[in-house]
Amino acid sequence: MKAMFPLVRRSCQSLYTRRLRQRTANGPLPRHIGLIMDGNRRWARQMGLAELGVGHRYGAEQALKVLGWCESLDIRHVTVFVCSTENLARREKAEVALLMRTIEEMLTTHLARPDSPWRVRIAGTLEALPTTTAQALATAVESTAGRTDGPHITLAIGYGGRRELVDAVRNLLSEQASSGAELTGIAERLTVDDITRHLYTAGQPDPDLIIRTSGERRMSNFLLWQSAHAELRFCEANWPAFGEIDFLRALRSYGTRQVRCDA
Repeated sequence: MKAMFPLVRRSCQSLYTRRLRQRTANGPLPRHIGLIMDGNRRWARQMGLAELGVGHRYGAEQALKVLGWCESLDIRHVTVFVCSTENLARREKAEVALLMRTIEEMLTTHLARPDSPWRVRIAGTLEALPTTTAQALATAVESTAGRTDGPHITLAIGYGGRRELVDAVRNLLSEQASSGAELTGIAERLTVDDITRHLYTAGQPDPDLIIRTSGERRMSNFLLWQSAHAELRFCEANWPAFGEIDFLRALRSYGTRQVRCDA
């Protein structure tokens, strides 16, 4: 009898997942999802893995699954928070090195391969990254640039929201100064659109939904400008354990809120 319990549980989960898919597919869906993929190391610790950095490999595999779910629902823009500038400075060198190798492998064996539909974009600065990682990212951006009709994935790596805003303002001022504009005139004419077109994500829609895993309830300097009107979803599961049901529930919650707001 006990042997039947896992089978029954899987059957119930499968039925529930199918119902969630149907409901979310018919409801309002976000155009752009932001993902704060938190909890890789905590998951590795819970699983008893000696090397906590290995959690990043499982996290990368989970990210690819989520991209597949987004593709099946025709969600065209996904931005994933890979690592912040603070992560690169504070984490142990061995862990950062493993994370960088994982990123390079994900790019070359999945996202940049010829049969992948995803167009790769970068949000952040490559200067702080290892040369091989920076080259892999630049190559992926260049090799997928022609996929204009496909879904877009933006990798926020070496990223910080405050740094992005500083860079946007700096680039805006440099642009205006090169055209001979004076500071007073720039200040008088400054608009929201002026800042937006100098962000790392220029040309993309703002995220409609941001999902963060591991139970943390904060933005951690992620897409500070772009998330002004985004719905926020906090999930207790650590990122490698973030399942399709968690994802579909987030979409269902988003759709319910949109219907309520439009009513």
